[in-house]
Amino acid sequence: MGLLRQDVEPAEAGLDAEALDRLDRHFAQHVDAGRLPGCLVAVARGGRVAHLTTYGLRDVAAGRPVEPDTLWRIYSMTKPVTAVAVLLLVQEGRLSLDDPLDRHLPAFANPQVYVGGSGADVRTRPAAGPILIRHLLTHTAGLTFGFYHRHPVDALYREAGLEYSVPPGKDLAETVEVYARMPLQFDPGTQWNYSVASNVLGRVIEVVSGQPLDAFFAERILGPLGMTDTGFHITPEQADRLAELYGETDEGGIEPVPGLPVRGRPRFLSGSGGLVSSAYDFHRFMELLRRGGELDGVRLLAPQTLALMTRNQLPDGATIRSFGAPVHQEPGMDGLGFGFNVSVVTDPARTLAPSHPGTYGWTGVATTAFWVDPAHDLTVQFMSQVRPKKLKVFPELRRLVHAAVTD
Repeated sequence: MGLLRQDVEPAEAGLDAEALDRLDRHFAQHVDAGRLPGCLVAVARGGRVAHLTTYGLRDVAAGRPVEPDTLWRIYSMTKPVTAVAVLLLVQEGRLSLDDPLDRHLPAFANPQVYVGGSGADVRTRPAAGPILIRHLLTHTAGLTFGFYHRHPVDALYREAGLEYSVPPGKDLAETVEVYARMPLQFDPGTQWNYSVASNVLGRVIEVVSGQPLDAFFAERILGPLGMTDTGFHITPEQADRLAELYGETDEGGIEPVPGLPVRGRPRFLSGSGGLVSSAYDFHRFMELLRRGGELDGVRLLAPQTLALMTRNQLPDGATIRSFGAPVHQEPGMDGLGFGFNVSVVTDPARTLAPSHPGTYGWTGVATTAFWVDPAHDLTVQFMSQVRPKKLKVFPELRRLVHAAVTD
């Protein structure tokens, strides 16, 4: 187990200590008001942690505080790890970004696009082309999530037991077979829609590598990077360090809610959102990205491969808002492109929070976030454990971190 520690004083790293104090006070107010149980914030420059704060509780009922070694369900921050796994196979020539998906998962042959109708009367047409691996990495495959309520295909996912991405009792292979029977919302490559695509990628990794997803992650990524606290489940020895999961109430408070099972190996290994991690481990993952695919003498990805992952892959410089399905056409998506399972700032003037061109990162549904700012050699992570309804902390986090950078 590694433990994240502050390495340097803020001023030595080009950060304003008073501005960082304001950041801490801001999120302490969220905790004190009962909107967050607790949180961890870490800011590093050049790989050196210059600000590390823990505040509040990881388990409210038990009175256990957030500590640097607290374990967090990072949900969709799993997706960039899945992208690295896919790119490892691409580098080895075992997979191509332009492989048709059905080459590896035959159930996805002859995809159909939704035209109209519902239930037994759904009408479809053949898709204009196959789903490619790159479509899955960029969320342009035409897949969706069942918890959206904006498109008839979302309802079809719910009818198939996919409201929470996995039918009860199914494993990854069985779940992906259900996805394959669903019509697409649009022709592959023609829109952006955040979706179950990373679960499909998880199954591709299993088929191509011949290993279960957790074994591949452990052998090829987590082990080499020394991420010993990261995985799809926790051990009995780790259990006391796991943060409890909460949900935001209609009144703006929090209450305990169930989450993905992590006490014991889950039947469903989610490449979309299944990992538990620590601040130390995720700092090491961010360092792999910041350093162009290498960490402590271990190179996982070539610099060119990492650059491909972290640049905008949407066509003609499109943004998530301009290329996205209607559910994503909101102001917060303007000025953001999308790489391979990370968002990428393309136009800071159009984002809702201060940022710099080329900054990339992603978030998790339980109020976790990270980003890497290459222009300022900056990495940031925020960990809490609340599934929000109205609470929005990430624009505030970006604004406050941005104000602390002095060079």
